[in-house]
Amino acid sequence: MGCTSSRIKPNPIVKSRHLETRIPIDTPEKIAIHPGTFIFHKTWNINKDYDLGPVLGQGAYSCVRIAVNKLTGHERAVKSVKKDRLTKDMQTYSKFFAEIDILRKIDHPNILRLYEFYEDSKEYHLITEILKGGELFEFIIASGVVSESIARHFMSQILCAVNYCHKHGIVHRDLKPENLLLEKRSPMSTLKVIDFGASVLFEGERMKNKYGTSYYIAPEVLKRNYNEKCDIWSCGVIMFILLAGKPPFSGRSDMEILSKVKKGNFSMSGPEWIDISDAAKNLITNMLKYKAELRYSADQALNDQWFKQSSDTISKPLPSIIEKMKNFNASEKLQHAVLTFITSQLSSKEETKQLADTFKSLDKNGDGKLSKEELLKEFIKNMSEDEAQTEIQRIFNCVDMDMNGHIDYSEFLMATMRKESLINKRNLETAFKMFDIDGNGTISANELKNILGDNIESLDGVWEQIISTVDQDGDGQIDLKEFKDMMVNIFNQKS
Repeated sequence: MGCTSSRIKPNPIVKSRHLETRIPIDTPEKIAIHPGTFIFHKTWNINKDYDLGPVLGQGAYSCVRIAVNKLTGHERAVKSVKKDRLTKDMQTYSKFFAEIDILRKIDHPNILRLYEFYEDSKEYHLITEILKGGELFEFIIASGVVSESIARHFMSQILCAVNYCHKHGIVHRDLKPENLLLEKRSPMSTLKVIDFGASVLFEGERMKNKYGTSYYIAPEVLKRNYNEKCDIWSCGVIMFILLAGKPPFSGRSDMEILSKVKKGNFSMSGPEWIDISDAAKNLITNMLKYKAELRYSADQALNDQWFKQSSDTISKPLPSIIEKMKNFNASEKLQHAVLTFITSQLSSKEETKQLADTFKSLDKNGDGKLSKEELLKEFIKNMSEDEAQTEIQRIFNCVDMDMNGHIDYSEFLMATMRKESLINKRNLETAFKMFDIDGNGTISANELKNILGDNIESLDGVWEQIISTVDQDGDGQIDLKEFKDMMVNIFNQKS
């Protein structure tokens, strides 16, 4: 901010919606940076920042349309919800905000990415990535049945997303083909899980509230006594439909369908199953075990023999990826923050598609994050084990921005994207404007605290220390030239 209040522009305050912490922050090194840090709650009219396009879909409470960011030119989807309709139904109201909070915590290539959240006098607007391939449901209707290879391609993505959610204490509770969107209308498309409105955070406790859709709901949910394995039942139903072209529990009404679900009896003996492998049937059976304690976990499902039969397993890295990670050397907290913002908010699908595939091939256990052990398996192909362990520790020190002991998806992108994609003129100027809240052409310690330190306890000296490492002329603020020099230095420094 400027030195005097008269220089501050009368814009509404932008509030960060990232996770709260009560751990006192007394050094920059203790500040955790993650994509949710930059999912802001903006309290001005969305038309200031986006050109709104045609409607993609309409629901009882909301509509979804195409939107183009005026600053970056990026195409997004915007889900708009009328406030008056939402507040009339408090259950729907709470589900809406629960979805925002859960999406802020998620960072996975097979889960819809939330970018920001607007609120004006009449509506709420969620800005997300745009997916033009339609629903998996529409793909099934058009295809009838799919080959095991295509089913494997989709099921591995669904289960990877579910496994990630369960490892992070999130239960979706409404998995169905309508809530699975494709990036493009292709049997080999990337798939994303959407609609976390029924989701809930759990810590091992049993859940009681009944959520779900008749064809896909687990029997224990109907009994109002269930855990995260209700999602695995839904995955079993989806896989059954992909291979058979019909659900395992059907009927002429919801009541008839739910009656069959309660009994849990299904058959894979019809003519549509003749050419389906025993391994596929076995996986479905293990995901549709009536007793949840006997049912597969997401982790077990991903390690099932059926997935090991794949002939198109990606075996990337990839000396070039390892080399990029070795050359990554962001040491300053503000560098970390800027790169996280760029990779999570400004990178395009074209820039990240191959890296997303590489990330998933490195993620051997499918939990949506990379451990030191997973990286070690690749690094020792190119160097000694001692060298690999030393290099991996250095990479973790640079890349593990949220200090959770793993490299998450956005952190991986940050360390492996091309320099030209990360720190081009447009990205740096967009990032600078994001930090320069009052628009006066400089970034102050107070502005850094507003963006990176909202909802955390910290000493003022922490933010002044971050400024001082970049402030070349000693005026206590960071101008655009100092900001750009700081970012270019990431690639000029040697390990």
